[in-house]
Amino acid sequence: MTSDPLTPPSPGRRSAMRQQRVKDTEPEMLLRRALTARGLRYRLHRRLLKDSRRTTDIAFGPARVAVDVRGCFWHGCPEHCRRGSANSEWWNAKLEANIARDEDTERRLTEAGWLVLVVWEHDDPKLAADRVAAAVRARTLAAASSPNPEKELEKWRRLWGS
Repeated sequence: MTSDPLTPPSPGRRSAMRQQRVKDTEPEMLLRRALTARGLRYRLHRRLLKDSRRTTDIAFGPARVAVDVRGCFWHGCPEHCRRGSANSEWWNAKLEANIARDEDTERRLTEAGWLVLVVWEHDDPKLAADRVAAAVRARTLAAASSPNPEKELEKWRRLWGS
């Protein structure tokens, strides 16, 4: 019997999937603590696009910086994602859909003027917080002092990458 990629895994798998945390995961909490230690204030789990139910993990409104904390398995980390062999067609379709959704959200936020930073669960939270803090400060300064904040943002991207 071949498995249908649209048929979910067995009921035992579904209940395990339901147990996965969506908010306040350990990598997210570690990053939030590091950001707070740097004196940054942020909003959590906000809808940044009016026509979408999707939320971002951490948002810096005035600077228009959105931080997405991604788990290696669920979001298809290029370094660490290992796909299972049981019901592989379904899992491949599921993970590819997650990756496509992430790319679409990132594109839409960028088009709306947000800088999207991705922090993977394997990233060092202190280094990630430094990167986020630098982006927030650069965008805040650029917006306050320059009529063209995109020029300042381009400097930031050359220094830190995007």
